[in-house]
Amino acid sequence: MRRSTRGLAVPLIAATALGAAPCLASPFGHLFAKPHPVSEASSDNAQVLAEQVRQALDERRLVDAADFLEKAKAENVHSPALTALTGELFLARENFETALSQFRLVDQVPAERARALQGEGIALSMLGRSDDALATLKQATAADKTLWRAWNGLGREYDMRRDWKKSEAAYAEAMAAPGANIAVVLNNRGYSHLLQKQNDLAAADFVAALDKDPGLTAARTNLRITMAMQGHYDRAAVTGAGDDRAAVLNNVGLAAAIRGDYVEAGKLLNQAIEAKGKYYERAVDNLQLTKELQVRAQEPAIVSDATTP
Repeated sequence: MRRSTRGLAVPLIAATALGAAPCLASPFGHLFAKPHPVSEASSDNAQVLAEQVRQALDERRLVDAADFLEKAKAENVHSPALTALTGELFLARENFETALSQFRLVDQVPAERARALQGEGIALSMLGRSDDALATLKQATAADKTLWRAWNGLGREYDMRRDWKKSEAAYAEAMAAPGANIAVVLNNRGYSHLLQKQNDLAAADFVAALDKDPGLTAARTNLRITMAMQGHYDRAAVTGAGDDRAAVLNNVGLAAAIRGDYVEAGKLLNQAIEAKGKYYERAVDNLQLTKELQVRAQEPAIVSDATTP
């Protein structure tokens, strides 16, 4: 089962989530399953291609990354680094099973071990295999303390366990690592604070994340939710160019319902349905949930004389 998303009806931006996953097995996986004799020239070519793939992945140019790997196939160029990068491509495409199999081909190669374990841990986490993910991400950070994505993944795993002290420490390690995507880590730490109902700290993290990366959609959405959780519905519902007003109203309405403001939640969710201009299943479901929560809140408490040993 794939890991549920972080946020209210909003996918969390993780370190490697982008693109569409192919439905079948990796078109690259068979290239690297067997050892091949490598000449000095092909070794140099492998390094060049690996660097090109790595840069393309860093810049989220997934099509280019795939093209470079196809070039490696055509030129019969192989290396553990290219295998690991194939795993990164499938991780970015959210094909987590295939990514996992690629990383496992090279997780015993000393030069690739730490990064391969990082990729395995992230894939396992996204597949919902939480205990395996936690153990693997710990191995990755023990092998290389500079892997910010592994630390970030550990923070998310500790959040799931409500181990707030360890999650805070993991996010701190992630932000201290060289080359870290600080905006992503701040967003995740903000979500952690939101889970702890520390709304002021959460809002501060989301604002800081947006200062680092104004285009980070998850942080903007989470900031709206935080404002709504504080009762600032009008501010949370303000939209600008490119915003999906119906989705914004739905999220703010759901946040209002969660904090027990059922009347305001109903208004916002009905506005979301109207703004959509067509049937909006998510808002309709949330409206029904709001009504159910309101009914439950009005039910008298049951008092029992029974004692608990």
